[in-house]
Amino acid sequence: MMKRLMNRDTLLLLGVPLVLLGACNAQEKAKENPAFKGAISKPLITEIYTADPSAHVFEDKIYIYPSHDIESGKPENDNGDHFDMQDYHIFSMDSIGGKVKDHGIALSVKDIPWAGRQLWAPDAAFKNGMYYLYFPVKDKKDVFRIGVATSSSPSGPFVPEAKPIEGSYSIDPAVFTDSDGQSYMYFGGIWGGQLQRWSKGQYDENGSKTDLGDSTAAALTAKVALLNPDMKQFSGAVKDVVILDQQGKPLLGGDHGRRFFEGAWMHKYQGKYYFSYSTGDTHQLVYATGDSPYGPFTYQGVLLSPVVGWTTHHSILEYKGKWLLFYHDTEVSGGKTFLRNVKVTGLQHEADGSIQTINPYGK
Repeated sequence: MMKRLMNRDTLLLLGVPLVLLGACNAQEKAKENPAFKGAISKPLITEIYTADPSAHVFEDKIYIYPSHDIESGKPENDNGDHFDMQDYHIFSMDSIGGKVKDHGIALSVKDIPWAGRQLWAPDAAFKNGMYYLYFPVKDKKDVFRIGVATSSSPSGPFVPEAKPIEGSYSIDPAVFTDSDGQSYMYFGGIWGGQLQRWSKGQYDENGSKTDLGDSTAAALTAKVALLNPDMKQFSGAVKDVVILDQQGKPLLGGDHGRRFFEGAWMHKYQGKYYFSYSTGDTHQLVYATGDSPYGPFTYQGVLLSPVVGWTTHHSILEYKGKWLLFYHDTEVSGGKTFLRNVKVTGLQHEADGSIQTINPYGK
């Protein structure tokens, strides 16, 4: 496969501006932190902190469904208690480089009957004339479940269902609708995302923290489930997303540079299914390809090098003939790992189907 860094000339050829939207406070923070020097993109939103962008084309616009980071005042820890997000704002844009509109609060923790705390990374979908917002939130027993809310508008507000999706757990829902109309949800995240606590099929509060040190067994991996036509429940069993190396062997728990950690996404290109995700503690976005939305998927390479900030999370879409990568870093906050900002840049598929590796700081 061809793997090379996406440089400034490549981005210009794609028609994606290097400076997508500037703001004085973001520029000042970048000056304070030299790590952002050479950043290929500027924050799309600077009025509030945003992360984990799920971007979709609805009604011929780009709609972004991100997390809403706040200064929670809680000490940082491995379980992510400091990521105590309370609501979602939805954003839209008519063009890359154009004005980004904040549609305000679309859903809050207090609106969800079964919710306890921590509204983490959401996703959205459209079917049957209705928009669906999928969200992970801890229930009143402090266990992450995935819920769904509906609206007649892509900007909301959204009305949540009275209960979480039956059989759902962990975090980071990502919904993909195939060309045949079937919709699938990919989900899961280890460590604070609690996926490792479900390794025996039911929630175990004392389950191992992670399997990151295990180089002898297949790594914990994302889950996938077919959605019912009403988009509100799973249809059939939840399955493992199997990721293999080039020799056809499952990636192992200790393979930090390639294994799944969190932040799944699916897109389709020239008949192939591209399953991309975050490697977590090695801070990369990587991808694997397969011939079915269920996989198995063969690991192919890195699509985004590490950003400044502990987490990395993304979405990929095609808009007006150009492929785009939405991601986040911490430029607006000057590098605070829990106060992030959404960005976007061009993404290039090569003739052989591989994806150019993007360096977010142009080095």
